[in-house]
Amino acid sequence: MPIRIYKKTSAGRRNASVNMHVEVTKAQPEKPLLRPLPKTGGRNNAGHQTVRGMGGGAKRMYRLIDFKRRDRDGIEGKVVGIEYDPNRSSHIALIQYTDGQRRYIPAPIGLTDGMTVVCSSSGPVEPQAGNMMPLRHIPTGLDVHCIELTPGRGAQMCRSAGCVAKLTNKEGDYVTLTLPSGEVRRVHMDCKATIGQVGNIDHRLRKLGKAGLSRHLGIRPKTRGVAKSHHAHPLGGGSGRSKGNRPPCGPTGVLAKGGNTRNPKKGSSRLILRRRTSKRYGQKK
Repeated sequence: MPIRIYKKTSAGRRNASVNMHVEVTKAQPEKPLLRPLPKTGGRNNAGHQTVRGMGGGAKRMYRLIDFKRRDRDGIEGKVVGIEYDPNRSSHIALIQYTDGQRRYIPAPIGLTDGMTVVCSSSGPVEPQAGNMMPLRHIPTGLDVHCIELTPGRGAQMCRSAGCVAKLTNKEGDYVTLTLPSGEVRRVHMDCKATIGQVGNIDHRLRKLGKAGLSRHLGIRPKTRGVAKSHHAHPLGGGSGRSKGNRPPCGPTGVLAKGGNTRNPKKGSSRLILRRRTSKRYGQKK
């Protein structure tokens, strides 16, 4: 079973579960594809804290993932092994191409050792998990992941464990995709996507169970704003638990909910046919 629940021998083990990573077939990473991953502790180059709750954690090396596969056009690759990646929720597959090069790609469901994958820019290839091609050559109704938003920029959507989008329609120079969040958006036909669904779908079922595992992941504890004094947080202070009749915000007063985060200059909003949530009611349509 992918998720294992142990006997309740301690307070930490009582509420915890473990992902067994049954899809993983290769234990050691490929050394030429490793890079150092220094820790920032949530601070910028000036030493100022820009992200709260970050720090510590286990040391890890970054695995170079090939999200573009542009120079692999028409070259077949054989799956050497499926590996665990500490930097992402999905597993990664080590591909060895016929010219001798080795690359990492996110491992979709059904991809195992010995299978072959191919990336094509000019024409359609077999709709097998792991094959990559432009959206114009992918049949309607198939599941895709690792989708580009701009041709040649590399995969930006549906990259985490269990993510999948459905190609529902083709019209003009754009295709319509239904994303895991419920958002329906248009993407240019020249953008590439990979067939299948990202693997390790049981990742969301794992429960850490204790604070120590959060510290291993580099997540530090956070103090609630209402529990602080009035000079440390806008929501702090007062006799008893009081928010001061103001919406949730951070220590600097920046609103935490309801603010706009999309850049209007990039023009991506015009391609969204249905948003993830309704702006008026805050519910899915």
